Amino acid sequence: MVSVVRKRLVKPVLAAPDLLDRDHSLLAFNERVLNWAERDDVPLLERLRYLCIVSSNLDEFFEVRAEPHLSASQANDHKGQFTVGSFERLADALHTLVARQYTLFNERLMPAFEREGLHIVSHGDRNAAQRAWVRQYFEREVRPLLIPVGLDPAHPFPQVANKSLNFIVRLSGKDAFGRENEIAIVKVPRVLPRLIRMPDKVSGKRTLFVSLSSVIRAHLDSLFPGRVVGQFSQFRVTRHSDLAVDEDDVQNLRTALRQGLVHRHYGQAVRLEVSAGCSEHLADFLLKQFALPSRALYRVHGPVNLGRLTQLIDLVSRPELCFPTYRPSYPVQLQQGQSLFAQLRQGDILIHQPFESFDGVLTFLREAVNDPQVLAIKQTIYRTGADSALMDLLREAVRRGKEVTVVVELKARFDEEANINWAEMLESIGAQVVYGVVGLKTHAKMMLITRREGKALKRYGHLSTGNYNPRTAKLYTDLSHLTADAAITTDMEHVFVHLASQSKLPRLSKMWMAPFHLHRNLVAKIDALGDAARRGVSTRIVAKMNSLTDEALIRSLMRAGAQGVQIDLIVRGACMLPARVPGRTENIRVRSVIGRFLEHSRVFYFREGEAEDLYLSSADWMNRNMVRRVELAWPVTEPALRQRIVDECLVAYLHDGVDAWDLGADGHYQRVQHSPHAPAHGAQAALMTRYARSDSN
Repeated sequence: MVSVVRKRLVKPVLAAPDLLDRDHSLLAFNERVLNWAERDDVPLLERLRYLCIVSSNLDEFFEVRAEPHLSASQANDHKGQFTVGSFERLADALHTLVARQYTLFNERLMPAFEREGLHIVSHGDRNAAQRAWVRQYFEREVRPLLIPVGLDPAHPFPQVANKSLNFIVRLSGKDAFGRENEIAIVKVPRVLPRLIRMPDKVSGKRTLFVSLSSVIRAHLDSLFPGRVVGQFSQFRVTRHSDLAVDEDDVQNLRTALRQGLVHRHYGQAVRLEVSAGCSEHLADFLLKQFALPSRALYRVHGPVNLGRLTQLIDLVSRPELCFPTYRPSYPVQLQQGQSLFAQLRQGDILIHQPFESFDGVLTFLREAVNDPQVLAIKQTIYRTGADSALMDLLREAVRRGKEVTVVVELKARFDEEANINWAEMLESIGAQVVYGVVGLKTHAKMMLITRREGKALKRYGHLSTGNYNPRTAKLYTDLSHLTADAAITTDMEHVFVHLASQSKLPRLSKMWMAPFHLHRNLVAKIDALGDAARRGVSTRIVAKMNSLTDEALIRSLMRAGAQGVQIDLIVRGACMLPARVPGRTENIRVRSVIGRFLEHSRVFYFREGEAEDLYLSSADWMNRNMVRRVELAWPVTEPALRQRIVDECLVAYLHDGVDAWDLGADGHYQRVQHSPHAPAHGAQAALMTRYARSDSN
């Protein structure tokens, strides 16, 4: 029997009159992530990690989502989606969530760390030997990098970079020229670590740390000889950071984006964080400098950037305070020592990451690079990271004389610089680099290998729900699908040619592609099931994705549910569909699973009577994915693979009683837990166990 633990979360707000608000749904997702930091059954360092993840998520929320609300408030707008009211409601929710973070940090996590002998020691708690060591560290490592700026007409308020740590200081007395300029700014260089472990000689038997902000705070006086430091505070400003480039009006997108990256750090301010004890005088001064209203000020009881505390995890060697190390199994379908091309001629292969290793994908590419019969390699790159074995393989393929075509998405948010660097590197050695379609982001993940076999050319393809990124492949759940299916690989070839040449896309045989067919076909599929249900046919939809915010798809699901289709949606993050509302959506259930790994796979299952269709996709059900991106969905037709996906990605998550949250009719998520008399089931934990056993066989 499943019971429900109910907790009041961020109050949902309706966007369209009868839908849930996207931004508040995103904040509710972050509250579900924060719950992992609150759980006593989670190892202590991992609880800190989840707290830091929420801080990082909120940074991105402010950088991307806050500006329209703030601008509407400053313009006194009262009509439309973004208004004075939407800003106030969002500010209420954000202040509540931030306060909850710091309460957890101060009242639960820090005492728990101290019980484990781990202490972040403030200046007031340091003994004489510790203060002496901190002073030496400051003089040796910190002071040489600090340049305090006193403000006067010749030294106006300096440019403060996005999310950088700074101090504001109020001084008394006169400067060297007899003037009474009272405000100074101290920028803290980003190259300095935010936490420093103190040596054993001053730590005793404990593990002690000092924060960089505490080190600087203790020595502020020494930065202003002849002046008296009165009020002071840490501060950090967050700026709107979504790059906006008019692609129709630039000659070179790569150059325009690189120039835009320079200005990203100095966009419109949207949030100001200060220490809780910051005086009203200094807070008002900063708000005025950044042109922010008082509701954009966040007074925090602790570090102004909790996200940087991930350094503590790296500085502590205490395996018992972390999750047990998980080593992905080698993909169970791959026969080591046997050619992957030969295996694919026998049937498709599925790799379920991170339970199975991303090394299987690298093995596929490595074999293609080393095989003299492989003539061409085509691949899309969205987020591959700054250090990538996969990119090294592509470089080697060029060196070996293969035709290498890479579609690099330069506009992948916050990965623009890495992608520009990869594009320039590949171009410099002779690869064909394509930047996709003007006005669209190429978000599809695919790799196509063309190999000479006898007198014919045969294609082998890899399609994925996730990025070609070896690091995130260890952290995100995704599905990799390897195939030699002629229809699918021909469709892939058509898509690559379309992206490179901008020519008209031929009719695809099996794949659905955005912005052309994907949205229309999904709506048609859902509507057809609704019609079948109205005729009395047994129908079912189960869809797993990261976000559900596209209104047309939501309306289609609501219509189908009203006609009798049984619908289960597994949506990790933002969901605007109100589930289980009597008389409207009682046949629709929405579940969010937050686990050790980030849920990232997209799986769409449709059943009409005995007929089943299952698609994997790179796309979430968001408007941007459907109309402003190049996305793919493709069918899985082999019965064994299809059943494996249903079992591992859908059924397991619908029966999760540990990490799942259900969306109620009131718009609030409720964490689902099994009765203490029944064994608890967590989907991710069960899959880790299953693949660990597979690896040992």
